[in-house]
Amino acid sequence: MIRRIVGLDIGACFIRTVIAEIDSDENIEIIGFSKVPSQGVRNGVIVNIDLAAVAVRESIEAAEQAAGIDVEDVYISIGGPQVDSLSSRGLVCCDPRGTSRRVEITADAKRRALESAQSISIPFSETLIHIVPQEYIVDGIEIPDHTKLIGTGGVRLEVKALLVKVSSTAYGNLKECIMRAGYVHRAVTLKTLAAAYSTIHGDEMDLGSVLIDLGGGATDVIVFHKGAPVYTTSIPAGGNRITNDIATVLGIPFAAAEKLKIDQGACWLDEDQEKEEVIVPGVGGLPPAQIERKFLCEIIYARMEEIMTSCAREVARHSGLERLDGTIVLTGGGALMSGVDVLTQEVWKTTSVRIGCCANFGGVDDSYRNADYATAVGLVLANKNDNLQDSNTKRMAKKYKGEAKPSALKNFIKKFI
Repeated sequence: MIRRIVGLDIGACFIRTVIAEIDSDENIEIIGFSKVPSQGVRNGVIVNIDLAAVAVRESIEAAEQAAGIDVEDVYISIGGPQVDSLSSRGLVCCDPRGTSRRVEITADAKRRALESAQSISIPFSETLIHIVPQEYIVDGIEIPDHTKLIGTGGVRLEVKALLVKVSSTAYGNLKECIMRAGYVHRAVTLKTLAAAYSTIHGDEMDLGSVLIDLGGGATDVIVFHKGAPVYTTSIPAGGNRITNDIATVLGIPFAAAEKLKIDQGACWLDEDQEKEEVIVPGVGGLPPAQIERKFLCEIIYARMEEIMTSCAREVARHSGLERLDGTIVLTGGGALMSGVDVLTQEVWKTTSVRIGCCANFGGVDDSYRNADYATAVGLVLANKNDNLQDSNTKRMAKKYKGEAKPSALKNFIKKFI
């Protein structure tokens, strides 16, 4: 049986879609993907639902065309300043009857412990989307391998967990956007958590690693230690801030500054590149001008250094970790800029920095392996065990632009095939 999963990453600059097929042996093949410019999104937040729905539909339809199939259900990500996290603890008796008798730990005990950890007061303005277990403790003894917890005997089971919550308004706008585009959303995943699924290895999570997603509207950070996330935050500055700096300093329109950043921008230059000339487009009838590429790099470096310094400061202040022995992994569109890894090494004072690349899941075009597709591919990996593929009660016609709902005969033929 072939199952299909669609990962949708709605960013401030681009919307990326990945369509994957999973066979009965859990082998994944990416059969289609796309990237289209965003609309109605500002700093990672949907501010115009109708415009965003149009862009979402264009992105999914482009991926559908590449894959040669139609899809109806999507998995979405969320990030930016509307996301917050906090640590929590849950404590229960291993015996479901509440006695202090030593019994074998079951899956039900784990579930009750997690429910206890999320028994905190959450404002009506926020929605809990994740409760991620960090470590389990049985009668004061830490169980490092969660998979071996069930079957262990004990009296008390304690869990440390990370709770991830989002703005209810932002989450509602996201779901409404998907519905207006004509699709059904299956589940929502934290953006950086999805990106970690596709780019960070298990041993790196155990040692302690940081994933930095360099988006257009914001820079999202997640910290892993002992195989689990321990802290997440968002810096309200991203690639658009850099573009605005270029536009302000050089006195050119935002669109021209964005093109100059993508084509010639860099965070770090070799000595032989510093004297290179770049063309700055003229404005208001003025002729184009030439500047040294070094000057453009200095503009970009100043803002990127500020962003990275803020990330390092927030992680040191709030993660509770004094040392990380793993890797700093860079994802998002900003990770494609030349020299960003070298700048990160300088700010974080470590050489363990790399660009997050996704694994090869087949296909003629493997552009989806680039760092800017990390979240979309990660959504596929994070939800590959979701077997709820028969969603007859949730099917929806692609009604945007007045398209008719598929007939019963068409639905029957599709199911038969």
